[in-house]
Amino acid sequence: MNSTRRAVLAGLLAATGLVPLATGPAAAAGPRPPDSLLGREIRRLPTARKVVALTFNAAWDERGVDVVLAELRRRRLAATFFPTGEYAEAHPAAVRAMGVEHGLGNHSHSHPSFDGLSSAERRRQVRRADAAIRAAAGTEPLPFFRFPYSSTTTASVADVNALGYAAIEFTTDTNGYLGPGRGMTVERVVERAVDALAPGAIIQMHVGSSSGGVVLDAQALPRILDAIGAAGYGVVDLREFLVPE
Repeated sequence: MNSTRRAVLAGLLAATGLVPLATGPAAAAGPRPPDSLLGREIRRLPTARKVVALTFNAAWDERGVDVVLAELRRRRLAATFFPTGEYAEAHPAAVRAMGVEHGLGNHSHSHPSFDGLSSAERRRQVRRADAAIRAAAGTEPLPFFRFPYSSTTTASVADVNALGYAAIEFTTDTNGYLGPGRGMTVERVVERAVDALAPGAIIQMHVGSSSGGVVLDAQALPRILDAIGAAGYGVVDLREFLVPE
């Protein structure tokens, strides 16, 4: 992780009140994934607290972005967004809006399956996405990577870890991205999220639809958040799991 990225991440976390802003020589050190998030794909956060993390992938359209951001803002909740590099290039305003209030992860540049890529190709995917997301958002992405199709191997996780990223996958995908045309409804989206509630659960949603139609995750979000609260759970910001370098 370079010094610019360290400084930006340290300032971001300090601004959100998650870690104190260092001064003097220590100011160059920034947050990084702890050892507990390295060496494997993360499908549940290492905590016993009754909290869940909200995450949104962005690889298609931006139809649900405004609705999702407005609902999170209304409830003063944090989420982490995982755009692809190509999405950032096509929808820079949407990625910028995400990054103003929330953390931005990395979902590769062109969303290929990493299983069939060489280590060099994986590195290019991650770095191209990082550059595109930074350019769109005007800030550095967080050191969190999410594999396209959630297709991971020991070797591919090691490759992204070597670049400074934790491999953040998910406990459940709501499958809202499939849309009504592929059998999904708001009710089923909510049910999948609720069924996964457990300490440290990571819920994956999408800000768009693979069919370009209705964005069920955006429609279901208020009900999902109501259900999380009713079950006695809170929403945790993934940035809380970073540690000073």
